[in-house]
Amino acid sequence: MEEGTLKSPSNCEVTDSQGTYGDTDPFQWDTREDCEVRQILDRVADKWSLLVIALLDSHVLRFTELRRKIDGISQRMLTVTLRQLERDGLVKRTVHPVVPPRVEYELTPLGATLHTTIRSLVTWTEKHQNEIAAARADYDARAAAGEETPAAAPATASAR
Repeated sequence: MEEGTLKSPSNCEVTDSQGTYGDTDPFQWDTREDCEVRQILDRVADKWSLLVIALLDSHVLRFTELRRKIDGISQRMLTVTLRQLERDGLVKRTVHPVVPPRVEYELTPLGATLHTTIRSLVTWTEKHQNEIAAARADYDARAAAGEETPAAAPATASAR
């Protein structure tokens, strides 16, 4: 088990009898030790996991097929990613008793629900890619001209 991983599921939302959050801010999930949300998001939102989940949508693929389709992934990284996704119940691994052994991977029903969410994110990205590209170009032009960027403004102001 990874360091910091709890053995039992946690509920991040703590409410009192009036249904309010009291002293607990539910939007501070990344700072509370008893909440696994950040760990799960880190796992499922990394680039390799996203690609594996996307490729396994409605497909059963062998390890070598996955590796061939994912540009830049090492054998070790694909192995680690698949093991983590299997541990989280998102991917099912099937070993066929033949020589040499044939191992196939597919999404579980839970993994399929995550794919639906990923598809929404990709759709949003495709819809807004031109706006993002324009914002990046504007930011880069301001940075190249030596103008203060919003992120740099507080540090510069405090240095004065």
